[in-house]
Amino acid sequence: MTDAPHGWTALVLAGQRPGIDRLAAHFGREAKALIPVAGEPMLGRVLRALAAAPGIARIIVLAQDAPALLAAPELAWTTSDPRIGPRVSGHTISGSVLAVVEDPEVGLPLLVTTADNVMLTPATIAEFLAGAGAGDVSVAMVERGCLEAAVGPNRRTWLAFRGGAYTGANLFALTGPGALAALRFWETVEADRKSVLRLAAHFGPVMMVRLLLRRLTLESALAAAGAKIGAQAAPVLLSDGRMGVDVDKPEDHVLAERLLAQG
Repeated sequence: MTDAPHGWTALVLAGQRPGIDRLAAHFGREAKALIPVAGEPMLGRVLRALAAAPGIARIIVLAQDAPALLAAPELAWTTSDPRIGPRVSGHTISGSVLAVVEDPEVGLPLLVTTADNVMLTPATIAEFLAGAGAGDVSVAMVERGCLEAAVGPNRRTWLAFRGGAYTGANLFALTGPGALAALRFWETVEADRKSVLRLAAHFGPVMMVRLLLRRLTLESALAAAGAKIGAQAAPVLLSDGRMGVDVDKPEDHVLAERLLAQG
């Protein structure tokens, strides 16, 4: 685990892209982060998990309207926790995270998650932080068999490598100076984040061929990608298969409520 003597800062990405968010509109809300899941706003669930996790010293909600989100009546409890505060985001996600990292009052290490990561628990946060290496960036992933054992067959963005298919868990640890290089690179390729092949195209034809032929494991692919951009990157495989579920669509919302009802 990366040494964080003064505790971790947790950054919750709670903004949304310009225009009407279809999921928010579906539930009659202006902000996706305030959509209730099992009786509590998504953002509230994530904040409670972070607030209860050991080692979290500060929690920042990052969004275009972050102060308004925390002022929502359903999140009134956050005012009693001095660790929780808002920060207004910039034009891009990666650029906004980079600004937080470069802020001398925040810096590293930084735990990054999203407001729709409603299956997050203190136990998973502890597991992830324990698995975060001494490099620059750690990425939480869930293996397909692990997810399907927990929730059944499910439509996700599966990234296929030698040894298995994986989906992201919306949980990242930024721990070393190479994280800045990774964020600057991510800002240029953010639109391709859902496709491993389009992402690989930014690293050249050799990487493309190796991925197409499934010559790379998840670990070696992240290590190779990190080396190209000047960062040490590694995955952390989570044991809770539910962590592969976030809430992007109405059917995700139904699934999340079922899983939460099951405890």
